Amino acid sequence: MNVSEGSVVSKRELPNKSLLLAACAACIGGTFQYGYNISVINAPTMYVQNFMNQTWRERYQIDVSQEFLTLLWSTIVSMFTLGGFIGVTIGGTLSVKLGRKGTLLTNNVFALVAALLMGLSYPTGLFELLIIGRLFTGINAGIAICVQPLYLGEIAPTAFRGAMGMGTSIFITGGILTGQVVGLKEILGREEYWPILLATTCIPAFLQLLILPWFPESPRYLLIDKGDTEGCKKALKQLHGIADCDAEWEDIEKEKNNLKGVKAKKPWELLADRSARWQLLTIILLNAAQQLNGINAIYFYADYIFKQAGIPNDKISYVTVGTGACECITALTCGMLIECLGRKVLITGGYTLMSICCILFTLTLSFQDASPVVPYLSMACVFAFILSFGLGPGGVTNILTTELFTQTTRPAAYMIAGSVNWFSFFFIGLVFPFIVIGLQQYCFLVFLAICSLVVIYIFLVVPETKNKTFLEIHNEFQPSSSRKASSVDGAGTTLLSGPL
Repeated sequence: MNVSEGSVVSKRELPNKSLLLAACAACIGGTFQYGYNISVINAPTMYVQNFMNQTWRERYQIDVSQEFLTLLWSTIVSMFTLGGFIGVTIGGTLSVKLGRKGTLLTNNVFALVAALLMGLSYPTGLFELLIIGRLFTGINAGIAICVQPLYLGEIAPTAFRGAMGMGTSIFITGGILTGQVVGLKEILGREEYWPILLATTCIPAFLQLLILPWFPESPRYLLIDKGDTEGCKKALKQLHGIADCDAEWEDIEKEKNNLKGVKAKKPWELLADRSARWQLLTIILLNAAQQLNGINAIYFYADYIFKQAGIPNDKISYVTVGTGACECITALTCGMLIECLGRKVLITGGYTLMSICCILFTLTLSFQDASPVVPYLSMACVFAFILSFGLGPGGVTNILTTELFTQTTRPAAYMIAGSVNWFSFFFIGLVFPFIVIGLQQYCFLVFLAICSLVVIYIFLVVPETKNKTFLEIHNEFQPSSSRKASSVDGAGTTLLSGPL
């Protein structure tokens, strides 16, 4: 590569300030919204149910039945999942048509409409607006979780791609923590404030609309998808600095030459592409495992464990904030370690530690009444499991979805991965209560099996992607015979051997 040794050293020490600000601008209205809307709905549960009962009584002069009230509340909560599934199925297509940055900016319309609907639900006496509003927040989250990692992965230099990609996980956990804090009674957690609490989803949207337009579109999208050479060079200079943009320009140009004449693939075309079958199988398994690995079960049991440890009911919300802070700190730690240890070490280590926690949690729940110390051991297992999840699976999964694909297959890959993730989210929410009723504390043995199988698969199949270009990673998955047959052009470009 035509870049000086000193340039490489400076590039590895710290990313360009403009690059970091662009990533923050993308994340604040992207996956921060996703995390925020997951957690912010928990605090006003009782108040919203009281509002629905009161509205029903005013309309029909009768209290709503407990069963129907539960159904209405479940509908409000599940609309987020349905919206997320819709959002992720259109996110990849929008990212090709509008660009990564353009899609993120347009996506804020859904957040603003959702905030308006949910904020107006109480003064208008229409709880139906909450259902529609949560659907729109889900669509916003689905598009964000699909497109934002695309943008981060494509604007980042190779040496910082993992750390930049961790922005997705850091801002999700930051959103969850912020939602938990804002939902405390001292802030907006009182009954009279719940419409304002749900409407605060407009704040990150406004922030992104104010900040992101100052930063460029993805350089890879500009050159490879749009053929805009000047736009790409200008974006690289702004994001990476004049001194450090030459190597990235060469990398993007190589990828463009290898993808000449190839259009962005649709999801069904990617599913039929034999050269990407192992990459596709990998992201499908990892995205399913991200929801099915037991993290939801841990949060389900958390309140029970905290009560068993003697924490008063009115203080549990503060301990829950502690779990959110724990996950956020771990995501930050993962971001600092990922370029040092690599993706494979972190995600394998995370799932291994989760497997151990599943065994310990099963034992502590089985002997909960054996000693006053056991509930505290269970609490330790809760925090250890959350730390293990944040250390690897929570953040590295999205990074691998970016790195295992080239420019023409990446949007379709995110649509497939996101669909699997949201479907698994919906599935575990539907099936998990029955698993708990049937197996009780032994449900963690199911999650033990899932985590253990994922460790074996990653160890055997997934290569380390640290400091490798997208083309090098793609060729890692090709059969050895195909790799030997791949040719090299005069500029040192490895040509993709398999059909795209």
